[in-house]
Amino acid sequence: MAIVVRIDVELARRKMSVGEFAERVGLTPANVAVLKNGRAKAVRFSTLEAMCRVLQCQPGDLLEWVPDDEVAPQPASEARR
Repeated sequence: MAIVVRIDVELARRKMSVGEFAERVGLTPANVAVLKNGRAKAVRFSTLEAMCRVLQCQPGDLLEWVPDDEVAPQPASEARR
């Protein structure tokens, strides 16, 4: 099973940059990139709440569960991290 993070979709809908989003949520742009690229191991509820507040959305708009057989395999360089 995989949880897919859809921050990029919500940012595009609002025409909001990663930098602006990071600043308004209280994260570094590097940490937003970790979330966007699916490399995060966990998300605090307070961070999820801040992201939803800034984007005016629900947690389900940002996070989606996808069965393993529907997840695209990671490139070899990503799988080694």
